[in-house]
Amino acid sequence: MEKRELICICCPLGCQMALTMKDGKVIETVGNTCNRGKIYGEKEIINPTRIVTSTVKVDGGDKPYVSVKTKEDIPKNKIFDCMKGLRNLTVKAPIYIGDIILDNAGETGVPMIATSNVLLK
Repeated sequence: MEKRELICICCPLGCQMALTMKDGKVIETVGNTCNRGKIYGEKEIINPTRIVTSTVKVDGGDKPYVSVKTKEDIPKNKIFDCMKGLRNLTVKAPIYIGDIILDNAGETGVPMIATSNVLLK
């Protein structure tokens, strides 16, 4: 059996949790004060995911960059692939919150969306 320790980030309490694994499955979770912590801990150990945030260059806008994020969480091991897709990307203004900036970020099936508005100059 393998033991892993982590700090829950679901709420400000920051519970220190210990998870016991056997054959790639979590068989015991201790230290969490709520069920959200248990779910978070199991997911973080078995299939960690993240929301990715960044910026993309804008052509012809009132701001030089637009802030973006993945529409939902993606596997942690795909973060660098996602960022590669943004590296040389430039979009044209106007851009509005929620606009899809990049389809299928990092071959995850998840789009990158704008999180701010950039108007025409």
